[in-house]
Amino acid sequence: MIIWVMGALLILSFAIFAVYAMKGGNLTIGFFVQTIVWLLIYFLGVAFGVGKPFDFVEDIFAQPALTYGPTIIQIVCGAWFGRVLVDTGIAASISYRTAKVGEKNPVLATICMAAVTCLIFTSAYGVGSAIAIGVILFPILGRLGVPKRVAVPVFTLSIGAAMWVNSVLFVQFAAFYQDYKSPDGSVVEWGTHYLRFGIAALLVQMLGVIIFILINSKAIKNGTPYEVGDPDEQPTDIPDVPIWTYIMPIVPVALCIVLQWNAVPALMLATILTFAFTGHMKSIKEFGAMLNSTAKTAIGDIGPLIIMLLVLRFFQEIAVTVMKDFGPILTPLIPNSTFILGLAFCILAPLALFRGPLELYGAGSAVISIFMATGMFNAWFLFALLVVPSMTCISSCITQSWNTWSVGYTGLEPKTFLKNGVPVYWACTFPIMGLAGLLLF
Repeated sequence: MIIWVMGALLILSFAIFAVYAMKGGNLTIGFFVQTIVWLLIYFLGVAFGVGKPFDFVEDIFAQPALTYGPTIIQIVCGAWFGRVLVDTGIAASISYRTAKVGEKNPVLATICMAAVTCLIFTSAYGVGSAIAIGVILFPILGRLGVPKRVAVPVFTLSIGAAMWVNSVLFVQFAAFYQDYKSPDGSVVEWGTHYLRFGIAALLVQMLGVIIFILINSKAIKNGTPYEVGDPDEQPTDIPDVPIWTYIMPIVPVALCIVLQWNAVPALMLATILTFAFTGHMKSIKEFGAMLNSTAKTAIGDIGPLIIMLLVLRFFQEIAVTVMKDFGPILTPLIPNSTFILGLAFCILAPLALFRGPLELYGAGSAVISIFMATGMFNAWFLFALLVVPSMTCISSCITQSWNTWSVGYTGLEPKTFLKNGVPVYWACTFPIMGLAGLLLF
């Protein structure tokens, strides 16, 4: 009887949290409160003979935070490299020269700028980097007459496409699975096994972006030029950096693929080379000032994210602990067909919007705990099951920080942004999930 009471309380608290997250509630606060609530529900079960007592301070709060250190290091290195790309002028130079190449053909220019955005964000990460690139690209697209309803989704979908090979976002999602004991021993980790899928997923999503641009080609060609932002605050000069430094955004990914390096040394070497190739290591004083400035800005950009991820680890740990007692009950209720589950999650992919039940950085964190509690599935399958809708959703969900900024900066109505962006990401979900089946598990 008590286990049914516990189940009812867990479902109720999950529903309340889902509504809170979907209404834009602070996720750090939400995950912390949810952790405490689920911990109390578990101890209620222990009092009635369900589950076993444990050192919750050590097991739920101390160890999960301490073991999250490697992930935080990768996030910091990725955010720093992204900021270095911006502050050394490489990102801006790529953007300006791309716009100049396609200025006589607005459709071609839009496609080129989508490709450049994707290129930059294969390594860059964070709302700060997105803003730095957006204040360059959006005014250019405005002067070309690209309608806002096209320009904004193209920008956010292109960033989202790059995230498939961005190690910073990968390690955040992989952390959900680091304690999962897969029945076949598979482990979710960064490397060539994942990257062959990630590159394919990137190409599929960028194909979706190009098709979206071509569908709207008439509106782009007949568009009326407009101003975005304050013209006096927009950079006007192309940064003076060597053209061959434009390859720097893909250097970390190339090192991971070709030399099979870990993401941290790949990002660190790429950062140092970027400083050197753009002339910022000519003197110790200049190099030190640039190093400190970029590191300070990068860490400031991701500070709230790191705290949220630590709290999320607390919730994940208690969720897995609680769900172990429900594993025998849940196993008969969950289909064991990977095809059926994959198709169902693709059809339901919009439920990832607004931090819903298919978004790992939302209510989906509890959903994945339910599937892991069964111990039935390959680790890479569970990764794809929730990460595919979560990752594609990043491109078009208004709760994503850089999407929120893009909509606000351009003055586009949020509902118009959703109306144009969601169908593209939803359509991409199906082939990307299919690729996961072929290349991951």
